[in-house]
Amino acid sequence: MQATVITLFPEYFRGPFDCGPTRVARADGKLQLSFTNPRDFTTDAHRTIDDYPFGGGAGMVMKPEPLASAIDSVRRPESLVVLLSPQGERFSQVLAAEFSRIDHLVLVCGRYKGVDERVRVLADREVSVGDYVLAGGEAAAVVIIESIARLLPGAVGSEDSVATDSFSAGILDAPYYTRPREFRGLKVPEVLVSGDHASVARWRREQALKATAQRRPELLRNEVLTESEREFLCRELKKEIVNG
Repeated sequence: MQATVITLFPEYFRGPFDCGPTRVARADGKLQLSFTNPRDFTTDAHRTIDDYPFGGGAGMVMKPEPLASAIDSVRRPESLVVLLSPQGERFSQVLAAEFSRIDHLVLVCGRYKGVDERVRVLADREVSVGDYVLAGGEAAAVVIIESIARLLPGAVGSEDSVATDSFSAGILDAPYYTRPREFRGLKVPEVLVSGDHASVARWRREQALKATAQRRPELLRNEVLTESEREFLCRELKKEIVNG
């Protein structure tokens, strides 16, 4: 796939994509990255990219002409243009998987107070990485591209590892342990060293459900639970109430 980032600061991206799965995906040719600067599409001597908002108020707004021209210059029939902004739909693992199947993803990074409202109609989607405000969309673009890159074939050593990540199955992942078997008085759960693969799988499923119920209970709304899993969660929640 190809990802094009429309940004006033292409230099922002020097480094983040040179390590980990993103580097591997680029080296294998599975991911091509390019950057387009809206300032290159300005027509005045000062290369003005922003202006005061109509109606007054604090802050500056990115002008529509340079951004629209930048988008038009890279858009292709197969392109998906995504505007990054706090007003967009929440980015998720589901969206990451969807975007990883796009041939050409265009990420538009806003700056200052935001972009002229008339630029929004040029985007196919509007996405936010969280309920907070960044200095610009560049950090959000890094998050999205990295989450997509690790889903591309060969970017991660074990694709089974990707399949069991938190949110990939709709819920949080189970806890993991490695050597040593005891660390500062804390021991690895016996089931994980039992060699009983069925018991390990059941334990991980239960621990994933428990973690989700404790930290992100809303994720369980669409999860199909067996009767034994429901009983397990009830027992664990009762323990919390008693010990809480």
